[in-house]
Amino acid sequence: MSPNYIALAVPFFFLLIGIELWVARRRGVRVYRLTDALADLGCGITQQVTLLFFGAALLAIYVWSYRHLRLVDLGRLPVLAWTAAFVGVDVIYYWWHRASHRIGFLWAAHVVHHQSEDYNLAVALRQAVLTPLTYMPFTLPLALLGVPPVAYATAQALSTLYQFWIHTELVGKLGPLERIINTPSHHRVHHGRDAQYLDRNYGAVLIVWDRLFGTFVPEAARPTYGVTRSFRSFNSLWAQVQPLGALAALARGAPSFRARLGAWLAPPERHFPWQPADEGAGRAAEKHDVPVSPALRAYLLANFALVLGVTFLLMLYGPRLPARVLVTGAALVLVSLLTTGGLVERRRWARPVELARVAAVAAGLVALALGAIRVTN
Repeated sequence: MSPNYIALAVPFFFLLIGIELWVARRRGVRVYRLTDALADLGCGITQQVTLLFFGAALLAIYVWSYRHLRLVDLGRLPVLAWTAAFVGVDVIYYWWHRASHRIGFLWAAHVVHHQSEDYNLAVALRQAVLTPLTYMPFTLPLALLGVPPVAYATAQALSTLYQFWIHTELVGKLGPLERIINTPSHHRVHHGRDAQYLDRNYGAVLIVWDRLFGTFVPEAARPTYGVTRSFRSFNSLWAQVQPLGALAALARGAPSFRARLGAWLAPPERHFPWQPADEGAGRAAEKHDVPVSPALRAYLLANFALVLGVTFLLMLYGPRLPARVLVTGAALVLVSLLTTGGLVERRRWARPVELARVAAVAAGLVALALGAIRVTN
């Protein structure tokens, strides 16, 4: 079993976010908003916490396919195996990513990553719970070609880590490298909702696939970030479920089975006859934001630091924890994210739920302390 590279990289993620904030301040530009950044990080935390419960099963499917269905065994040729893993993961990511922008139900999973109206390193961590599930079938050809699981898992992790640094506005164009690798400039285009930038630059590490398959566009003007259909919320749990719920509601309103199937498969810009006229309307040019008082800001930051700490420990030690501890820890993290979004948006339910969560944590800590006292006595 390969190490959890993503968990090990978490401290470096936040170190680089701190550097980005410092550089932006030195340049006199604002690249972060607390409300948006908390939602971005909350989406990433939600994905990583839920992956603790099904991530191993996804890898097991790959391992089983490799052991029982492979046509050749590249494990006997290490150089070829690792080369095939890195190149294969990159080209498969391109086609999965492209499909995720052109097929309705895949977009409903992937759109979480594009909801932010900012563009910074925190946006890189804004990930969807369902995308590991939609991505997995695309990886099986590598198992059939005999790419060993360790090589595949390592290449996949390194591809994910690479894509972190390209989510920034503070790095300009990189000269000749722009022709080969994916860069911040190329990926800014991908996150733009401007007409000339939609559905472009799908690459992970290499940009050559976009150039080869006709989806490359260079950055000309500064993009306008976000999605073309309105998502005006900073609740990271709602961000995960709203797109799929909206798609399911659209399909339920279809007049026939064929139309319902079409709703799930059609590209996201498709407008259906039974769809309300304003369903796909654009939104105002200004970014969605809500004011946050200094006291609430301090509370949210302190609470979020604790959530990050618990999540980091769950990612490192989750597979070795008793099931009840893992489930309890994950539940507390998810409820904390729910109330964070609710407090930011001033939802009526947020304070009662947050008080209940704090009381539950306090009761748990008291129970642990009493248990420790009984053991020592």
